Formats: sequence, C-alpha cells, structure tokens
Amino acid sequence: MTLHRLLPLYDRALLAHEPLVLATVIGTAGSTYAKPGAQMLIAADGEYAGLLSGGCLEGDLREHAREVAASGLARIVSYDMRSTTDQLFGLGAGCEGAMDVLLTRVSPAEQWQPLAGMAEKHRAAREQRIAFVIASTDPAFPLGLSFHDTPLPSPPPGVELFIATVAPPPHLLLLGGGPDARPVARLADFLGWRVTVVEHRVAYLLPERFPPLTKLIEVRPAEVAGVVKFTDHAAAIVMSHHLESDLHYLRALAGSPVPYVGLLGPAARREKLMDDLGADAAALRPRLRAPVGLDIGGRTPESIALAIVGEVHAVLEGRAGRPFTETSKSDSPACTVGSER
Repeated sequence: MTLHRLLPLYDRALLAHEPLVLATVIGTAGSTYAKPGAQMLIAADGEYAGLLSGGCLEGDLREHAREVAASGLARIVSYDMRSTTDQLFGLGAGCEGAMDVLLTRVSPAEQWQPLAGMAEKHRAAREQRIAFVIASTDPAFPLGLSFHDTPLPSPPPGVELFIATVAPPPHLLLLGGGPDARPVARLADFLGWRVTVVEHRVAYLLPERFPPLTKLIEVRPAEVAGVVKFTDHAAAIVMSHHLESDLHYLRALAGSPVPYVGLLGPAARREKLMDDLGADAAALRPRLRAPVGLDIGGRTPESIALAIVGEVHAVLEGRAGRPFTETSKSDSPACTVGSER
C-alpha cells in the first residue's frame, strides 16, 4: 500500500472536518487493475484520490461511499466481470477479473483512524501493518473496524481480518545536483519517493531547483561517507559529471549497503572508474548499473531521467523491466463493475 496520492485529500478533509470514505481492495480474482491492499479516498463532494480501476468502477464506488459516509456503516462491494457478456451498467469494459472492496468511513467520529495513524507513519518513513475486519460474528468486532498498532491483536473466533503493510516510500540518493538531476528528482517525487541530493557546488543546491520536499546536502565528495547515512537509501545515482567526484562517491558506496547503485556515463568511463577503485570495485560491481537506466532511446535530460527512474523502480520491485508483451498476456490490467456484498 502507498499513501502519497491520498494524503492531500485527507489533509483537506481534516481541515474542513468533512468525512471521507476509505476504499480498500481486500480480494481479487483474475486480471484486475488493482491488487489487494490498493486504496482510494472518496470525499463527500465526490472527489477522489487514488485509483482502483482504469476509471470504470470509481463512479459506482462513489454512490456506495455516499451511503457509508452518511451511516458510518462499513460495507463490502463486489465487482465481477469475468463473463463473456460485459455490458453491465452499459460500460462494455471487456474486463476479466473480480474485486472485493471494503468501504469504511474516516471522520472526526472515528478520530480520523486509520488514516491518521497511517499518515503519521508514512511521513515518518516507517513501515506499518494495518488490519481491517472483513467478516465477523462478534459485535465487538464490527465490519470495517481497523487496527494499526504493533503487534496487531489476535481476533476471536468468527472474525476474519485483512492485513496489509503500509511500506515507507523508497529513498533515492542523487550524488550530483546538476541540470540532469532535476528531472530525476521530479519524477521520483511524482512517484512519492523521498529524494536527497548531495552536491558541493552551492549554485546547484538552490531549493527552487528541486521539488519542495527534496533534502539538500552540501558536502565535498571526499567527505560524503562521514555525512550521508547510506543505510537510509534504497538506491543511489552517481551523476556529478566529474571523474574525481564520482570516484569518491563510488568508493563511499562500495562500503555501503545501498542495494542499487547507478552510474551515469558510457561503459569506458565505468571501467576507468572501476580500475581506479582497485579492491573496492569488487564490492560494488554486483550492485552497479552502468550505464544507468533502461534502453528506451533517451537523449534529452527528461527521457534519460525516465530511463533511470524506470530501472530503479523495476529493480526495487524485483522485475526485469521487460515489455509486457514478453510476459504473460493474462497479466494485463482489467476493471470490473458489480454488486454489494
């Protein structure tokens, strides 16, 4: 689960004291756009944040959400379009999956839980487990009741929980803050990632050059190991365009646990730097992506940034970055429309 798309709507509702409805996918079958744990928020005026389909079921969910917001009673809505006739509601969506969605109210009456706790952990970059009651014969555990404490309580007999993990956003480290670092930072920020930029040239560390939440660190390359906490980062991109600076950055990364290290520049430059690293190169090579990025034909700073962020995303998700046409054709996203359970 990820929250960065939901938080602006939550913050707005919090200030206005207006109820929201949290929609959580608790089960799927076949090919679906969203998987269990995916969430969206629906406001009283119908505005929503997040997507559970390509747009074909959000309108129907808004109608159910109005009733949940008014009554405070959670419900599960089920969508299924695995039949050969997919003209339900006149959409003709051509979908091949089924999805169960839990709708729960989040408002001052619920002390804004579970969103308040989820948002706090997300902003602190801390992982959190959250459980929702999705079936119950015990009045003390009504449908939609949520728990976000650690450890989660053991439910009594007759109570079924859906448990998901709210993972902290990945933290990307950019070692070099030149012009081509800006689109990388922007794309990462758009994905909800945290970004830190390290640079010793003060002119490149102006806050207005980067997204508002970017952390900027001024430090000389030779001193980076003593200033940057590498254990906080899922990926690092070395992109200073200065051979000696990159050598210092790579040497620091060789002794770090950062699982993904990208290096901008051609293969010949990579080998020059590896030779200069000496014995440290052996610790770095298994994690090194150089030239960094996917081969998408990028030539502009923006397209190169897309190639870089795309590869980082694939590696963090344990994927090879291959085209979907080379994988199972049954993996394509699908949407559904259906009924309340």
